[in-house]
This record gives sequence, C-alpha cells and structure tokens, in this order.
Amino acid sequence: MPDVSVKICGLSHAEHVAAAVAAGARYVGFVFFPKSPRNVSLNTARALALEVPEGVAKVALVVDAGDAFLDELVAQVPLDILQLHGSEPPERVAEVKARYGLPVMKAVGVAGPEDLPKLDAYARVADQILVDAKPPKGADLPGGNGATFDWTLIAGRRWPVPWMLAGGLSRDNVAEAVRVTGARQVDLSSAVETAPGQKDSGLIHAFLDTVKAI
Repeated sequence: MPDVSVKICGLSHAEHVAAAVAAGARYVGFVFFPKSPRNVSLNTARALALEVPEGVAKVALVVDAGDAFLDELVAQVPLDILQLHGSEPPERVAEVKARYGLPVMKAVGVAGPEDLPKLDAYARVADQILVDAKPPKGADLPGGNGATFDWTLIAGRRWPVPWMLAGGLSRDNVAEAVRVTGARQVDLSSAVETAPGQKDSGLIHAFLDTVKAI
C-alpha cells in the first residue's frame, strides 16, 4: 500500500513543529481563528513557518476570512496552502485562489449522504478537499472537535483533486479509516494533544509511527 501522508494541524510551538517534521509529517497546519484554543498570531506563525524545511507544506487554516486579513496573512507568513474551513461558497474558493496564487484546500463537513454533493462542487474549484466530520450543532469550532463520521459514506468515492480525511482520527482508528475510505492523506489535531491546544511531541511521533505501519 502506498504511503499515507499526514497533516498535523493546530501547531503553535516550535518544539511540536520540529517533532511533526522529524516524525515525517508532510503538512503542518497553523490555525487563525480566535475562538480556537489553537489560534496563533501572525508573528508566531511566521516564526514557526520559517523553521519548516523545504518539502513540508505549511498550511494556514482560516474560517470565513476577509481579504484584509488574508492580505496580511499572506504578506507576513510564508505559506504553501490556504485552508478554508468556514462556510465559504465555491465562488469564494475560486476568488481566493485567483487573488493569492496559492493552492486552496477546502474543508467540507460530512454527517450524512446529503452532504456528499458539496464535495463534488468544491472539488471543481479547490486544489484539494478536506473531508471532515461536520461539527456538532452549537459547536464553537468548525473542526478540531475530535468527532468522526460514517466513513462508509465516502468508501470508493474519488474526486478530480487530491483529498484528505479528517475528523476524530487517532492511533486507534486511523488504520481502519484508511482501509474503509482509501484515504492517502489524513489530518489530525486533537489526538496528539494532552489538552485542547496542547500538543505533545511523543503523541505526534507515536501517531506517525502508526501510520507508517499501515
């Protein structure tokens, strides 16, 4: 089976970025959403991003961000991918791609079959799609809630762009998630934390080791 690429999202400390890189993560994610316990400032993100070696993609997660913030973000932080994790319509995805000249990953929440057409719609405009669990009703965060969804909903489904599986993935379930969905890329945050927003280098290494053994 080909390698499964890993994205560790919500990084906010240099030691954990270094751990993710050393363990073999192909993507590192920085969250720019004030309500999130993983939120980082532009200055912090810039310092962290400058330490990421070539070949590891630096991803900025934003939620319904306007041009003013994105202009500042792109000007200050060296990035490889913009991840839109709010309710941005396909037109906005296309607009952001055109304005910044960066690849755009669009997160789409899935809870049931009725959500699947959205994946097709966004796959027509985004460079990648992130298939995530839809947040519980009333949740403050659009992602990073540690919730899974019924993976059989996307079993055997493919899109014209690369895609990444997210939502409640952990060392205990990632092999099964990959087996059911055929995912070649996985994204996680809370499973490598000791508390919301508190990453743990040992957990990061352990998760990557688990994925390498799939």
